[in-house]
Amino acid sequence: MANIHPPKQQDMKYLHLLAQSFPNISEASMEIINLQAILHLPKGTEHFLADIHGEYEAFQHILKNASGNIQRKVNELFGNTMRESDMKELCTLIYYPDQKLELIKAAEPNIIDWYRITLHQLVSVCRLVASKYTHSKVRKSLPHDFSYIIQELLHERTDDANKADYVNVIIDTIISTGRADDFIVAISNVIQRLSIDQLHILGDIYDRGPGAHIILDTLSSYHSWDIQWGNHDILWMGALAGNRACQCNVIRLSLRYANLATLEEGYGINLVPLATFAMETYGDDPCEEFIPKIASADSARIDQKTSRLTALMHKAITIIQFKEEAAIIRRNPAWKMSDRMLFNKIDYQKGTILLDGKEYELKSNSFPTIDPRHPDRLTPEEKQLMDKLNHSFQVSEKLHKHIRMLLQHGCMYAIYNNNLLFHASIPLNADGSLKEVEIAPDVKCSGKELLYNIGMMIRTAFQTDSSAEERTYATDYFLYLWCGPDSPLFDKSKMATFERYFIADKATHNEEKGNYFKLRDNEQIVDNIMDAFGVKGENRHIINGHVPVHVCNGENPVKANGKLMVIDGGFSQAYHKETGIAGYTLVYHSRGFVLVQHEPFTSTLDAIQKCTDIKSTTQIVEMSAHRMRVADTDIGRELSKQINDLQQLLYAFRHGYIKEAMSNK
Repeated sequence: MANIHPPKQQDMKYLHLLAQSFPNISEASMEIINLQAILHLPKGTEHFLADIHGEYEAFQHILKNASGNIQRKVNELFGNTMRESDMKELCTLIYYPDQKLELIKAAEPNIIDWYRITLHQLVSVCRLVASKYTHSKVRKSLPHDFSYIIQELLHERTDDANKADYVNVIIDTIISTGRADDFIVAISNVIQRLSIDQLHILGDIYDRGPGAHIILDTLSSYHSWDIQWGNHDILWMGALAGNRACQCNVIRLSLRYANLATLEEGYGINLVPLATFAMETYGDDPCEEFIPKIASADSARIDQKTSRLTALMHKAITIIQFKEEAAIIRRNPAWKMSDRMLFNKIDYQKGTILLDGKEYELKSNSFPTIDPRHPDRLTPEEKQLMDKLNHSFQVSEKLHKHIRMLLQHGCMYAIYNNNLLFHASIPLNADGSLKEVEIAPDVKCSGKELLYNIGMMIRTAFQTDSSAEERTYATDYFLYLWCGPDSPLFDKSKMATFERYFIADKATHNEEKGNYFKLRDNEQIVDNIMDAFGVKGENRHIINGHVPVHVCNGENPVKANGKLMVIDGGFSQAYHKETGIAGYTLVYHSRGFVLVQHEPFTSTLDAIQKCTDIKSTTQIVEMSAHRMRVADTDIGRELSKQINDLQQLLYAFRHGYIKEAMSNK
């Protein structure tokens, strides 16, 4: 209080408003005491995931086990008193309490004794994970039915002789009243909830895997999360906004991996018109280039007939996609992407294409819907089909809900606790300086301003108060974000989709990465990027995903002398053979950063029945010299400002600037 001075006139209005919440010295003082105490609690644990790509079972498991954080807590408590197999059983019970209980009850001869032991163990684990939070925060996370009981068990212990009988009677009564199962489920969920304070998703929930909609359903009830949009998320956002090229890409990728569950079951997108059109138009076409990529584990669910129909639909929507992309590129010459209008470069008589002055033979020259004089023009049948597909996207209630969630929780970048988060890239010049990108006619920006303005443009596509011209351009821009050379979500010379399908020469498949990917191991350049974004602090980092880390080739996910971390989750089964692992997650707790390398997840059923957790290797990236507290975080800095304001209010009360009032509580 010694440094508090009389309030300035311009501050009085704010202090009067603050006095409405804290009307007297007693209440203002109590709040200062409370906030000062919170500042000295350990920092909450942050969990970073990226590139989930629809693999909902692996995502849900990593969410439940907090990237091994819960297992570490169990080992810390019981490592010297329990067998490893028993600890695995306990962990599995915490992850999947409903399902695991059924198996245990069927096999356990003395279930009452098991209940008694297990309830005490679960309370101990819950007490440990709750220890870094205030009683108030823990209380808010408790289920209503068991809130009082869990609070009592967390704050009383059997090793206190005066309370041993009290605690034991609570446990015994939970069992005797038949509530043990419900209590186990409830406290297991509380342990999961308190193990992670904030979840950061660095983009790409969608595509490849079968359950992006399930992932978003899971997030809809998750306590605290944010997302930095990835290129695949943007594709689905563009599809809902009405960008027909994005709609085609979404459908093409689903067909490419024979994963239609998100489209059909999740969002109710009707693909029957596409199937009918494909059979009528491409029924005699072998469509060999469009046979879906099916993981060996999924081969049983795709028979030959289904694979054949999928290939026909795959080719049909791909051809339409290239036409829809050409229409958008033609509308936006400033993008300088006319070189990607490849149907204009084909000699349909010879079955060849001219690229960069060199002629290549096409693997297939079957284009029944292309008029060589107007190769990018949709046929009446294709136009009618796209109208139906567009309508199907527009009327999907769940898709609207999920995209609203992405808009509410997401942005192009975020800064949390001195860490700069974004999905893929920051466009750079060859010398590492920030590259100016034209995001609208005569509007150029770079770095932080670029990502901010792109975020605003994305929201414009969904705003009814935007002009028709603004909305049209914003809707078109989703395509540039997906495949434009200077897009911070792509940042490659081209997207070689056409070349991969139709040209055998793999030299044409090359997509040259932008300068960010070439220079991101340079510590000075990484520092310059963080400076440009206003990231401060001695231990600051860039954290992003997007590009799988090829561990089998010796690539290290930690770059720029520890200042940049790449955590492409590698959840997608399509990448496991390529990368050699199932990706990384990152945990940032009060003692530092822990990078967790994961082996492929087998299945939820295996996890429940065999207690098989994801095999993970922990790599300590950076440990703090002291245990970080709330005071060291963004929240702590905000709380310190609140304390200062409350101290000003106390001064105003004590010196008569503001009159005290009775409590309004």
